[in-house]
Amino acid sequence: MSRHGGTKEASRLQRRLEALNDARELAEGVLPDATLDDVLHVLERASSRRSLSADHTVVGFFGATGSGKSTLFNAVNGAEIATAAARRPTTSEPLASVWGADGSEPLLDWLDVRQRHHADAVEGFADEASGLILLDLPDFDSTRAANRQTVERLVGMVDVLVWVLDPQKYADAAVHDDFLAPLASHGAVTLVVLNQIDRLPEADVKPVMESLRGILARDGLGKVQVLAASALTGAGVDKVRAAIRQVVARREALALRLSADVSQVAGRLMDASGPGEPAGVKSGTGARLAEELSRAANVPLVVDAVPRSYKHESTRRTGWPVTRWLVRFRPDPLRRLNLRSTSKAEVSRTSLPPAGAPERARTDAAVRDFADAASDGAPGPWRASIRGAAREGRERLPDALDQAIARADLKAGQKSWWWAVFNVIQWLALLTAVGGLGWLGVLAVLGYLQLPVPDVPRVEGWPLPTLMIAGGAALGIFLAITAKFITAAAARLRAAAARKRLKSAVAAVAGKLVVEPVEVEISRLKSFNAAVKAAAAA
Repeated sequence: MSRHGGTKEASRLQRRLEALNDARELAEGVLPDATLDDVLHVLERASSRRSLSADHTVVGFFGATGSGKSTLFNAVNGAEIATAAARRPTTSEPLASVWGADGSEPLLDWLDVRQRHHADAVEGFADEASGLILLDLPDFDSTRAANRQTVERLVGMVDVLVWVLDPQKYADAAVHDDFLAPLASHGAVTLVVLNQIDRLPEADVKPVMESLRGILARDGLGKVQVLAASALTGAGVDKVRAAIRQVVARREALALRLSADVSQVAGRLMDASGPGEPAGVKSGTGARLAEELSRAANVPLVVDAVPRSYKHESTRRTGWPVTRWLVRFRPDPLRRLNLRSTSKAEVSRTSLPPAGAPERARTDAAVRDFADAASDGAPGPWRASIRGAAREGRERLPDALDQAIARADLKAGQKSWWWAVFNVIQWLALLTAVGGLGWLGVLAVLGYLQLPVPDVPRVEGWPLPTLMIAGGAALGIFLAITAKFITAAAARLRAAAARKRLKSAVAAVAGKLVVEPVEVEISRLKSFNAAVKAAAAA
C-alpha cells in the first residue's frame, strides 16, 4: 500500500483511539476496573508507540524451544547476524536487527531491547526493508519466568508477530491457547512459519500445512498467512523475507497492530457491558412517578384544604353579618398547613405531616418502579447504574417535595370580585332591618309613655318598618344561601387549579432528582454504545 494509504489508516486509527477513550471515560464507575485498565493500557501504549519513530516497523520472532526460531531469524538476516547472535551474553535477552532508517534508539529503549545490531543489505532485502527492526525473542515456553515475561511483554508491543512453529509441536496447546487464540483480532499483523520442513518427508508437508491451517482457523486466524520454510536448508526463507519486506513496504503495520489492539479491547468493553438498549423514560412512566410522589407528599391533603380554605374566607366576607363572626373561631385549613401566606418567599416549609414509614415506602417503590421501567432492556451493569442514578436523589425527595408544595401558588390570598358586592348588599340589608327595628322601637316607646304615636307609612297594608325588617332579613338570608352555591363552584375551580399546580411542582422535583439523572445515565449508555461501536469498527 502507498504511503497515502498508510496515512489514511493512521487517520482512521486516530478516530478509533479517540472513540475508545470516550467509551472508557463513559464506562467509568459502571464496568469493571480491570477491563477499563486494559483499555487505558492500550491507549497509553498506542500514544507512546505513535510518538516514537513511525518510519520503523518492529517484527518479533516468537517460538517454542527447539522450533529453530533463532536459526530462521539469522537466515532471514544473513550470516553476519548469526555471528553477532552467537556472542550474545545470554539467550534470555532479545536481540534487535535494525535495517536502515535512523532514529531507532528511542524505540528500542521503549521496547527495552539492549542487544542491537545494524544489519547489512541482503540480496532481495535491501531498500524495501529500510526501517525494519527484527527481534529475536526468548522461547515462550522457557522454564525461566523472566523469559516468559519478556515474551508476554513484547507480544503486546511489536508491530508484527511472526510465530515460528515446528512439525513436532505445531499443535501444542501452549502456543495456541496462551498466545495465538487471544490474538485472533491481530491476523492482519500475524505471520505463521512452519519451520524445519526438512525434517518431514516431502509428501507430508502439505497435510501438515493443512492441519496447521485448520488449527489456526479454530483459533480465529483462518486468514493469516502461513509459510513453510527450512532455516537449515534455506527452503522457503526467501518467501518469509519477501512477506516481511512487503509488510515494511506498505508502511501500515504500526497502524494495523494498534488497530487490532483497539478492536480487541473494544470487544472486551462490549463483552463487559453486554448487549441491549434501555426502554428509556416514557411519558406514562414519568406521569406515574409524579402521581405516586404526589400521594406520598400529601398533595391530596393540600388539594382538599384549598376549597375548604376558600369557603372559610368566602363565608367570612359574604356571610350574614349577624352570624359571620362565628367563622373566626374555626381555623383556616391552609393556615394550619402554613400555606396561607401570600408571599411565597416567606414560606420555606409546610406544616404537613412528616413522611412516615408508609410514605417513605411509597416513595421508594415509585422511584424503583420508574427506574426499572426506564432501564428495562439495558445491559446488566448499566441497568444497575441507571437504578443507582434514580436512587441517588431519593433521600432528598421528601424535603424537596415539601418545599415545592410550600412555594406552589395556591391563590390562597386571591380575593373574588363578587365578595365585595355581596358584602355591601349584606350590610345594606342588615342596616335596613336594623332601621325597621329601630323605627318600631321608637313607636313602642312613644305608646308606652302615652305620647301621641304618629302613623307609619304602609305598603299594600303592611307597615313600612315591618317590611324593612322582613325584607332586610330575607335579603340577607338569600344572599348567604346564594353565596354558598357560588362559593362551592368557585372552590371546585380553585381545587382543580391547585391540583394542577401542585402536580406540576411535584413533577418538576421528580424531574430534577429522579428523571433527569436517569435520562443522563441512559444518554451515557447510548453514547458509550456509539463510541465502542466506532472504536470496534475496523
